Amino acid sequence: MPASEPTGGFWAAIRRFIKANLFAGILVLTPIVATFLMLRVAVRWVDKLLLLLPAQYRPEEYLPVAVPGLGFILLIAVLLITGLLARNFLGRRLVALGDAIMARIPLVSSLYSGIKQLVETIFTSSRDFQRVVLIEYPRKGLYTMAFVTGVAVGEIQQKTATKVLNVFVPTTPNPTSGFYLMVPEADVTPLEMNVEDAFKLLISGGILSSENDKSKKRKKVQPTRQEKTQEEQA
Repeated sequence: MPASEPTGGFWAAIRRFIKANLFAGILVLTPIVATFLMLRVAVRWVDKLLLLLPAQYRPEEYLPVAVPGLGFILLIAVLLITGLLARNFLGRRLVALGDAIMARIPLVSSLYSGIKQLVETIFTSSRDFQRVVLIEYPRKGLYTMAFVTGVAVGEIQQKTATKVLNVFVPTTPNPTSGFYLMVPEADVTPLEMNVEDAFKLLISGGILSSENDKSKKRKKVQPTRQEKTQEEQA
């Protein structure tokens, strides 16, 4: 029995060593490998845009080797040119004409309008959309983050006892889907965190905390030092 104790202790130490270092390696390499693979897939997918060009104008006709990432350059160029054209008078008229045509096509109209509204909501710098709030949902005592998208108007506002806000409650880990709620303004608690911090918290399921708490601590430290200095001068 005494002779087996060192052996058991040795193997236990080996197991602890493997377990500790294995998990440490997973924590370090998993984000790196996942980021690399995602970027690789994104680059390959965007590079397929080059196939839209005529064969004689494709980069492989002029370059000795294939250069990954040229699709991103083409995509940015197309976006810049499209945005430049859409911002002038003629471009706005063409966009309005295109919207009118798409609205008249069955089935396509509902899909097109839904995607357009989603894109405009995400990329338009709306003041109301950038308000992050806290509400009690799905019942009293449970809290969730939400985004205020506006103030309810018309019949909805007239038939409610108090002023209600349009609130979007995102889901985790996909914040692009969620629920539309109308919440009394008195039941909404504004938060100081910005949209980026809120999305980080939602996507990670609460693992990644907001930097807002750190910034608050920094703000609290500075007045304290100033107060100390004033007291010393007094």
